[in-house]
Amino acid sequence: MMIERLSLTCDRLLSHRQLACCRSYCGIPLHGKDMLIYNNTDTNQPLLLTGHHGEISAMTFGKRCRPVLLCSASADYIIIWDIELCQTRTQEGKVAAGTIIGTLLGEVAHLSFCFSDERVAACSGVTAYILNSKKHEVIATLTGHLGPLTSAEFCPWNKDILITTSEDRTFKVWDLKTQAVCYQSFVLSASPLLSAFFLETNRHLITGSTDGQVWCFSLPNDCKCHLVTKMDLQKMEKRHQMHKETVSSQAEKAEQSAVAAMETSKPILQMVSFSSSTDTNTVEEKRSNSWLCIGSSDGLYVVDLATSELLTALYFRDNPKLSITMAGSWSFSPGWDTSAVFLVSSLLIPCVGLLELNLNELRSFRAGTEGFSVFPSSPLLLESPLNAELKKKEPSHPKKKGGIKEQPLIFHSNVKSSGYTSAPRRIMFSPKTNLQKNPSSKKVNKNTGLLLRDYPADSAAPIIPHVHLNIANKPVYCLQYSGDGKQILCGLGDSSLLLYKSSISGNPTVYTGHDKPVSSVSWSLNRQWWLSASEDQTLRIWTHGRPEPAIIMADSMFSKAIRSAQFYYLDKFLLFASGPSLYLYLYNVDITHDDIKRYQQRSVVKLARCFKTMSATDITGLSAANDFFSYIVLVCGSDRSIQVFDMNKGAVASELHDAHSRAIHCITQNKGSMFSTQAPDSYNLFLTSAVTDGVKIWDLRTLGCVRRYESHLNRCHPCSSAISPCGRFIASGSEDSCAYVYDIRSSSYLHKLQKHSDTVLSVTFNPATPELLTGTLDGKLSLFQSSSGAHLSHDTSAAVNNVPSVTR
Repeated sequence: MMIERLSLTCDRLLSHRQLACCRSYCGIPLHGKDMLIYNNTDTNQPLLLTGHHGEISAMTFGKRCRPVLLCSASADYIIIWDIELCQTRTQEGKVAAGTIIGTLLGEVAHLSFCFSDERVAACSGVTAYILNSKKHEVIATLTGHLGPLTSAEFCPWNKDILITTSEDRTFKVWDLKTQAVCYQSFVLSASPLLSAFFLETNRHLITGSTDGQVWCFSLPNDCKCHLVTKMDLQKMEKRHQMHKETVSSQAEKAEQSAVAAMETSKPILQMVSFSSSTDTNTVEEKRSNSWLCIGSSDGLYVVDLATSELLTALYFRDNPKLSITMAGSWSFSPGWDTSAVFLVSSLLIPCVGLLELNLNELRSFRAGTEGFSVFPSSPLLLESPLNAELKKKEPSHPKKKGGIKEQPLIFHSNVKSSGYTSAPRRIMFSPKTNLQKNPSSKKVNKNTGLLLRDYPADSAAPIIPHVHLNIANKPVYCLQYSGDGKQILCGLGDSSLLLYKSSISGNPTVYTGHDKPVSSVSWSLNRQWWLSASEDQTLRIWTHGRPEPAIIMADSMFSKAIRSAQFYYLDKFLLFASGPSLYLYLYNVDITHDDIKRYQQRSVVKLARCFKTMSATDITGLSAANDFFSYIVLVCGSDRSIQVFDMNKGAVASELHDAHSRAIHCITQNKGSMFSTQAPDSYNLFLTSAVTDGVKIWDLRTLGCVRRYESHLNRCHPCSSAISPCGRFIASGSEDSCAYVYDIRSSSYLHKLQKHSDTVLSVTFNPATPELLTGTLDGKLSLFQSSSGAHLSHDTSAAVNNVPSVTR
């Protein structure tokens, strides 16, 4: 996968020097003052460049393909070389010469071209000099760091923005027009910052330190950077090795652990984006656009920025054919297609190697395996648990004795009175002369069920505060809209259940009966009943207009609290978890009652199947589709795993170990709504949330993490997350009294919804209109609307014609 094109033995150690490498050429110092420029395809005849009087400390190539410019720096001169022109002059027997753009600027540690090659940034001591690449001119002098500068990079989408890193463990964002600091970071680490890199696709800037820490910040137009993610190369490597050890032998495990024990630090020497210079067509190429290559002392690390996970590590020790065993510096070439070249200097010996990486092999190596789909691809098996049926008891009537049965004397159920007891009629006929027509009512009845308002697919995120309501002094643990978006269920920490209109106006209907906080609520598909599960080990099904539940599944049936519960398979089953068990119940709701035995429950429940997790770990959350037939049930365990149940086969189909660093407390699928339509593959996405580990979005087709969102704060409380019905936004609760709205395609947040009084525990989207409802730890609800959907009608009667009225 990684081969060595060229190996050179130098006359001195170049471990901490900036070397030059581009797609066509690479350059190294010779005898301190001279340079050798090699063609990457023909390394037999290098180009010799002379002109410096002091020892060369930094070299770099320009960003443009033509002309190929090289900048070299020593204590006396900073010189710009046109490589092709120098080759022509050498072939003609003339001396190759460059253009001096700077003199006596001190020992330069780092050089960088802007993307038009018109300016050069030179780091010398605590000062960054901005030089004209065509003549001897100092455009700007930037000072402000407390320690020596280690790198400087120009912003690719804004030519007037420059970032500098320093040994003072901070970075600064400069406005070159005003020569002022736009943003100064806090002290990021205990170790100096070494390198910086701009990711143009997401407009992020990335910086790394000598102790293996990597920070990714968003860089908006106002230059107010926000932390998107933080990665530790050593921790990522340990997690990566744990996954590899599951298929390796014990001897390999011992060898890997021994090698890992000898490694103490992984400095971030250089970084480059794993992107193609051409349009990407395949899925592997699109995924690789978020990959970041990190050059460290022991090898090359490929990190997925979207998921903050290490994809692979190419160690020098694993390839004995390489002349480099420990790296002192890296130089990457930009613009990769099928292969990448980089120049590496050895840390301990005077040696330099030109390495080539085959990108197609790396993409195929990282290509995901075929996974699952939420949509069934085969019919039900004969022995499938989903074939279970509930036998309804027929009412039995006792047989009456006697041969002659009682027969009615008339054929009508109602008999008209003879009128003997009524008062005599005095007015025989009186016409109605003041009759008023009401055509509007006829039109309403005529059009009922014919108007369907789709969910706006291109609406803005719901970020405008609309209603703030104080409902209780207890936490709002769970929220769920009904399928038509007209009603909302709120499960509270005081063991009560509230039923509101979607506008959260008016007095709610209060349902009581649980003894402990309500942990889960769920609407049935027909919206005629709903369920609630509690920490008191009970599950209750409620119906409209009745204060008492129609079904009570008491604590004697379960040994532990019910964590998650929902309706499943088009309302055919009750699906819930208690301890390590996943229960599948058949049920029949019967709301009729006898006045004499009114407390006798006529509804019926029957256990269809009970499943156990593979490792007998307690279930912390589950999710399954109820709006359509689906065999897939996703289960999260306290051992940080995600298990995929195939309910058609009645077994665990797959298991993902160590999905988060902590146990997952929330899992939710992209279920859309009856008012929106998404691409079929979008329904294979699902979210997981864990304390201190942010939110991850997964793809069921590959059983892999697709992206990670961790701008919000979640350290101790179970903050939930949700996907919008259009599939474009993700909302998450946070402990900084805010709710965060993410674009599903980017790890940086779009909006930070403030004006909450406490930790935001619950978030949910309205399935019918662009609205977001949040619930806090101190019992408050907040409704946010979209700027393009704030005035949308709530009349969704087209999809629902028989919703029972709520009893107040």
